[in-house]
Amino acid sequence: MTAAPNLVNAPEFTVSELSSALKRTVEDRFGHVRVRGEITGFRGPHSSGHCYFALKDENAKIEAVIWKFAHARMRFKPQEGLEVIATGKLTTYPNSSKYQIVIESLEPAGVGALMALMEERKKKLAAEGLFDEARKQLLPWLPEVIGVVTSPTGAVIRDILHRLEDRFPRRVLVWPVKVQGEGSAEQVAAAIRGFNALPEGGRIPRPDLLIVARGGGSLEDLWSFNEEIVVRAAADSHIPLISAVGHETDITLIDFAADKRAPTPTAAAEMAVPVRSELFVEVAALARRTIVCWQRSQEARRNELRAAARALPAASELLAIPRQRLDHLGAALPRGLKANTHAHFRRFAAGSARLTIGVLRGQVAHARQRLTVSGERISLSARSLLHRRRERFAGLEIRLKASKLANAKAQRNAIARDLERTHRLAERARRALLTAMQRFEARVTHSGQLLSALSYRGVLARGFALVRDERGHAVHSAAAVGSSASLSLEFADGRVAVTADPDRPAATASSASEPKAPRETRPAAPKRAAKPVDQGSLF
Repeated sequence: MTAAPNLVNAPEFTVSELSSALKRTVEDRFGHVRVRGEITGFRGPHSSGHCYFALKDENAKIEAVIWKFAHARMRFKPQEGLEVIATGKLTTYPNSSKYQIVIESLEPAGVGALMALMEERKKKLAAEGLFDEARKQLLPWLPEVIGVVTSPTGAVIRDILHRLEDRFPRRVLVWPVKVQGEGSAEQVAAAIRGFNALPEGGRIPRPDLLIVARGGGSLEDLWSFNEEIVVRAAADSHIPLISAVGHETDITLIDFAADKRAPTPTAAAEMAVPVRSELFVEVAALARRTIVCWQRSQEARRNELRAAARALPAASELLAIPRQRLDHLGAALPRGLKANTHAHFRRFAAGSARLTIGVLRGQVAHARQRLTVSGERISLSARSLLHRRRERFAGLEIRLKASKLANAKAQRNAIARDLERTHRLAERARRALLTAMQRFEARVTHSGQLLSALSYRGVLARGFALVRDERGHAVHSAAAVGSSASLSLEFADGRVAVTADPDRPAATASSASEPKAPRETRPAAPKRAAKPVDQGSLF
């Protein structure tokens, strides 16, 4: 049994160092790579704008990431299940010990993938109703201004202009755009929305019809017209739009959203305007037919008028009976006037016979009696009203007295409650004051105890002594005492005066310049007589 090799001398790496070394190795060994695989695990851009998913085939899978700035300028956006060719840089992600590819560009893997993507996008947009026939508008019969969205340098715009010139010249506004490559879809969509945004009657006339045109090409060349931004712009256009992209066999998604699809740009120009010469012939034929119809109508009306005139009687026959009735009524008019005057005279005579002095006096007496009765009724009404008012005021007076008594009682109750509350608050204040005084006394007692504990007199009580010079300053070192210096020793129970040895050296300047202790504020204890010399020198 062989022993394991000795790995004690092998170099040690931290996890970060090892991850950094692996990252440099992978990035140096694999620079920019192209990887073909199927997108899986894609759930749309993250809230930060970055995209995270994986590329897989039948045997392996690799993590992938697209940064926000790269995703914004990609022509083909990632979609779940789409087979793509990704170009990017291989790197590692140390936090989870895995390698990944940072994708810089993305393209479908072949025409089959493009067709699958196109079919999926077509189903999605159709489900939103962008291809419904109810949304499509009728083309104007003879537009005044035609807007064309195409490349200004291609043969498409020349074919459209030549065809319009041959059929019916109209004013054409060209919005130049890229029809292939990166950014072309955004330019086409912006052109459609820009034409729709032109105001009516502005400096630049608003087109009555739009034509989006491009020549033939492969599916990749025409892919800009399959982008959602272009299809949505065409569906949202308020101006009727003709799609003329590619040849007759080329189908793009804008063809389904447009109001009309033309197989070629030339056919789009033919759909836009009629043929002027044919219109001239048609107008002349219609004018001739109109004149013939008018002449026939006038002749028919003339014949009808003649037939009706033959059936009508003569004017003398029509007026004979009305003339006879007028003569009869004219003869009876004087007799009627006389009879009417006589009837009015009899009515006036009967009325004047009834207007006598007795009648007038009776009417006056009747009116006076009515006035008297009305006065009595007014007096009774006034007395009744006055009685009701007095009763009402008496009731209000009783209610007012009751309200005053109730209010006074309520005020007395409120005063009693406030007085009771005042007593409670006063008792609480007294207890709070006692509590505060007790706390202050405890603090003073505690501060006195702390002062006593920190005072130097406690040290003196443990057997130590405080040395002072003749000026009362504390002496901190033996070097500060000169020969024969007068000193004072303070004990816990009093002071003792002593004299230093005469043979001591003089005090040094540094010792003399030391800070002096503050003088005691307590009154000095009376000096005691010096003890005999046999007690010994403290120094």
